[in-house]
Amino acid sequence: MKVSRTLIVVGSLLLIISIVLTYKWITYNHAYPKEQTELTNSTKKANTLPKNPIDGKAKNKNHVHSLAKNAAKSVANQPKFKSDKLFKRIPVIPLLDVLNAKKQPSRGQSIFFHETSNFRRIEKNAVVQLTAREACAIESAALHNPGLTVFVLFAGATHRPLSGDPLIRALHNYKNIRLRHLNLWRYAAGTPIAKWLKSGKLFKSKFLFPHVSDLLRYVTLYKYGGLYLDLDVVVQQNLEKMPPNFTGAESNISLACGVMKMSPGGLGHKIATMCLRDLEANYNANKWGTNGPGVITRVAKKQCNTDNIKSVINNPKRCNGFKIFDANAFYAISWRQWKDFFEPNRLNVTMKRISKSPVIHVWNKFSKGWKLKTKANCAYTKLAKTHCPRSFAAAGEYF
Repeated sequence: MKVSRTLIVVGSLLLIISIVLTYKWITYNHAYPKEQTELTNSTKKANTLPKNPIDGKAKNKNHVHSLAKNAAKSVANQPKFKSDKLFKRIPVIPLLDVLNAKKQPSRGQSIFFHETSNFRRIEKNAVVQLTAREACAIESAALHNPGLTVFVLFAGATHRPLSGDPLIRALHNYKNIRLRHLNLWRYAAGTPIAKWLKSGKLFKSKFLFPHVSDLLRYVTLYKYGGLYLDLDVVVQQNLEKMPPNFTGAESNISLACGVMKMSPGGLGHKIATMCLRDLEANYNANKWGTNGPGVITRVAKKQCNTDNIKSVINNPKRCNGFKIFDANAFYAISWRQWKDFFEPNRLNVTMKRISKSPVIHVWNKFSKGWKLKTKANCAYTKLAKTHCPRSFAAAGEYF
């Protein structure tokens, strides 16, 4: 029986395609093996890096090479990572889990940032990727608050580069910065939101990363108390003597949740509990702000026994000890005016408006797409040179 030439060609193509797909599958599984959600004790012992990764500094080139070799051994069972640009493997080391690390957050005496951009429902290995603006927020908090420890909690990233990242190196200069990983389910265990989290409702969100961030800020304040800050702020002053329980108004009708402080017990713990219960009761997967600023606004109305936000601003007695700062404290430049931070012709008026603000918010939701050159003469670059000089110097051409 004669076989047509067309049938032979088709058969050959199918064979070639199957070989290519098989090869890609093998190489993919070699580069990205199944995630290990917990480091084994043997892996931890093999890692000769400092227990707190961001605290240790290599004293000389030989020590750097030694660290690289030891780290390679310690992460032998961890996946190899490719850099986003060069697609070359880079040495990485695991982030310590915040719940297991020796140096735990001091209750009521810590500053917290959360990074959720790499978050996945099924945890996978990922490398820390901070932007220059995020590093600036972290550095400014550490710079102005040497008596507080700054914890940067990554819900997605599990590893950080061993060396080579200029922004990580910039943060290395501060002894009060800790980079930590958290597993969402383990972290929320024992809190009022734990049962709801297992229901999976969170993952129906159209804004998953922001909603995970909303959830985590209230979980963290429930667990530890202390000060929570968004990653798109610049801290301008020492915050250690601020009231134990506060948030800030964005306007006369709504509060914001980008800067909040709650005590680990008493009133602060009560408010954090109310926030978690409100989030569960009013969670909306389809709206961006319902689960963040919406939560603290509703809780404050209950705490202050009023629907009139304007009447409780700068009036802690009305709210039984919970202070609500006016917009000038943290949101002197509203989201509608976010471009004022970037436009040179708005430099002087913007600097004047924010001159007395302990913290300023630059509205990353709107401003993240603005390519800002470090040589630009605007309010944001001027603030960065003063309050996060190392991160700004490490940013390169764009900030």
